[in-house]
Amino acid sequence: MADRTVDVLLIGGGIASATAAQTLREGGFTGSVLLVGRELDPPYHRPPVTKGYLAGEESKEDTLIDIPDDVEVLTRTSVLSLDPAAKTAKLSTKEEVAFTHALVATGAMVRRLSLDGANLDGIHYLRATGNADALRKEAESATNVVMVGGSYIGCETAATLTKLGRSCTILMQEAEPFDRHFGLTAAKHIRSVLEGHGVTVRGGVDVESFAGEGEAVSGVNLAGGETVPADLVVLGVGAQPDVMLAKKSGLPIGDLGGVRCDSRLRVEGFPGLYAAGDMCEYESVVHGRTLRVEHEEHAAAQGATVARQILGSEDAHTEVPYFFSDLADWLSLEYVGPAADWAEEVVEGSVEDGAFSVTYLDGEKRVVACLSIGGAPGLDAARERMASGEPVG
Repeated sequence: MADRTVDVLLIGGGIASATAAQTLREGGFTGSVLLVGRELDPPYHRPPVTKGYLAGEESKEDTLIDIPDDVEVLTRTSVLSLDPAAKTAKLSTKEEVAFTHALVATGAMVRRLSLDGANLDGIHYLRATGNADALRKEAESATNVVMVGGSYIGCETAATLTKLGRSCTILMQEAEPFDRHFGLTAAKHIRSVLEGHGVTVRGGVDVESFAGEGEAVSGVNLAGGETVPADLVVLGVGAQPDVMLAKKSGLPIGDLGGVRCDSRLRVEGFPGLYAAGDMCEYESVVHGRTLRVEHEEHAAAQGATVARQILGSEDAHTEVPYFFSDLADWLSLEYVGPAADWAEEVVEGSVEDGAFSVTYLDGEKRVVACLSIGGAPGLDAARERMASGEPVG
């Protein structure tokens, strides 16, 4: 027999669970809600980890997400096992909790490199505030900082540390930063902004291993024999959905690596169980295909959708995914999509002036994504086009 029963169990200490709790209370839900997270801190916003918090411009308190006072939050607590049929969960506190509804929102884990020297001191992964604390401290005395990976983590961190006075280099396999996400027009502009502020950007390189002096990193070894000097390295080579609990619990895993859900974010085969955030793979009625999205704004939107399901809604999750990034105060970008691929790019505005949009079209001239740089208009119209499915022109 369970030690206690709650109406809603929120598994995961991120923004999906936090937003679900907020939306439940805003919708008039008066039942018991328990949020369980394994991190040291209650739910907080993650984007500042590579930006304002890393720079020391925001405190940990500034990053925290407001949770209703009548929602119970357990930090430093893991769900060790989940029985979705019996609707019970065993916690690391040795307590067993029964539930009526549960949201699984365990997020993602950083993708780690298993290369020689990858465990040397001075090599960092950046996902939580604790990672940012350690990186900021070591950066104070660093001479050569190298980011491995040319996407959000690498570019944002390079911008932040460059503004703090560090010499930064980005090493990446792709030709240009973000080119797989945004295409070459936008990617070349992003590179020009980074280089214009002193960041060295090197595309088309492969990292083979890490050099060390004693136990500390001293360089990054590239294919071909070159060693790039580095006394501090940040690895930003992607993330993978954290589905360890889900697999252990017998939940269905989709082709994209997430927990397989229907268009209402209900876990297939388990009534009363939902998923949201980085490890949720769902049927998008907007895009007509299966999606798994790794970004805070969409995780929040999915948490809200789950809460509305619990409150009685039968509506599908129709949020068009939204992404944003800031490279210090040099460049801001916003993106709605995502596009798995596209056939055509329509550029509006001035690339030279740094205020332009790129609309991505498929072979039938339907909008599949849109990128805005420097505040250029276009996102709202693109979002409406995606939702309607109507071709351009």
